[in-house]
Amino acid sequence: MSGPLDGIKVIDCSRLLPGGFCTMLLGDLGADVIKVEEPGRGDYIREFMPFKGDQSYMHLVLNRNKRSMTLNLKTPEGVEIFKRLVRDADVLVEGFRPGVMDKLGVGYDALKEVNPRLVYCAITGYGQTGPYANRPGHDINYMGIAGALDQFGPKNGPPTVPGLTIADIGGGAQMAIIGILAALISRQTTGKGQFIDISMTDGVVYWLSLFAGWYFGTGFSPKRGEHMLLGQFPCYAIYPAKDGHITVGCLEPQFWANLCRALDRERYIPEQLNIDDADRIYDDLAHIFRTKTRAEWDEFFADKNVCVGPVHLIEEATCDPQLIDREMFTTMEHENEGTVRQLGIPIKFSENPGALRMSPPNLGADTADVLRCAGYANSEIQTFKDLGIV
Repeated sequence: MSGPLDGIKVIDCSRLLPGGFCTMLLGDLGADVIKVEEPGRGDYIREFMPFKGDQSYMHLVLNRNKRSMTLNLKTPEGVEIFKRLVRDADVLVEGFRPGVMDKLGVGYDALKEVNPRLVYCAITGYGQTGPYANRPGHDINYMGIAGALDQFGPKNGPPTVPGLTIADIGGGAQMAIIGILAALISRQTTGKGQFIDISMTDGVVYWLSLFAGWYFGTGFSPKRGEHMLLGQFPCYAIYPAKDGHITVGCLEPQFWANLCRALDRERYIPEQLNIDDADRIYDDLAHIFRTKTRAEWDEFFADKNVCVGPVHLIEEATCDPQLIDREMFTTMEHENEGTVRQLGIPIKFSENPGALRMSPPNLGADTADVLRCAGYANSEIQTFKDLGIV
């Protein structure tokens, strides 16, 4: 077996990040993922810099363990081919605005007639319903509407752009994966598939549980610099080191006490949550942390039982011994571009772990094979190519 999802067939009609990330993880865990792309252009992610040879590295890190076929869904023949592919599929993932797939004739209502067991997952910015359903947007828009963006930035300053696409991945891709796996489990009992409506904005709202709890309990939104997790106290903060920054996450009293003892500041132990002295204590600790490099602090705190760590650049993270041991950075061979760097699989299984089985596909590389498996003859496939259907 190639992973816990071995035997599950996924059709990926998505573009860019959320759907691509979702189906990559499904592929990493053993699913057979067929990436259906527009003839000639393909997934727009293929056009993003930087490049390794002719391949976008954005494509290379999002589309391993997938097969690529091209198909023009704006033709009647393309729609019929698509429906034939869906007959034995388990999952379909798409990321178009609501109604687009219906207009093409391949929405959920049409496809469940072909395959009642199909789990159909639609990932959109705002969901299939509501006044914003057809509004365009990107990660930063969803974060802003959800109330999450205001949590990022300095005290007394403006919100800042987060360094990660939290709505795309956390609110969209990961929620989609959870929904798909739950629907597959449900299908084992009911025998029926279902439609999954994933809103990236909804997903971000769900991530706000602790901050929403603060608002529900106090009636006030947490403010940057005025909440324990938003820089209010020196026990949970980022400090400058001689060569960068380090993180201090000593929320529990025992960890804060250990930190204070290690830095010869035992007098601060009872002052952990003293708002009046928070700035003074932070400034004093910042002065201390500036005296050593991140590596020196890492060695210093190694046996102190405190929650302290370096702020890495990505190039430094790739060399971190913990992440190396966990195989979170690896490589695989691409048929045209040679060795390409990849992220590892974050979910570890004891019995049938996932694997990097197939390199990211060239556009349409598997079209003929997919069509042959669907029952089309070579002459039919050549006709489809001649007519621009595939």
